[in-house]
Amino acid sequence: MGKHRLADLQLAIMHVLWDRGEATVSDVQKALEPARPLAYTTVGTMLSKMEVNGQVAHRVERRVNVYRATLPRETVSRSMVSDLAQRLCAGDITQLVCHLLDECDVSREELTALKKLIRQKEQELSDDK
Repeated sequence: MGKHRLADLQLAIMHVLWDRGEATVSDVQKALEPARPLAYTTVGTMLSKMEVNGQVAHRVERRVNVYRATLPRETVSRSMVSDLAQRLCAGDITQLVCHLLDECDVSREELTALKKLIRQKEQELSDDK
């Protein structure tokens, strides 16, 4: 799997595209407001750069570019989390999870889901033997 590290603005744009499926430059610009008031040209330039990098693609509809993400959300999430774990915790998953549990408000339901995931992973590892 290739590395898919996205800068903050690129990731925000990808979230718009993932949520909507397709969007014009104007659609993306409006979706990013008011948190990110950006010029139309800034969004257009960023989408063009992202297309060169293979992160998005476009089709033309009535002389307007309509963009879509070419990378699945899951692929980008996995790659970025893996990269974060490596950079912050030298790959120490236990340390990363401890940080997350300490810094995030975790509900009982989320803890139950995490325990289930750990049990599933334990089962996978024992099945591999």
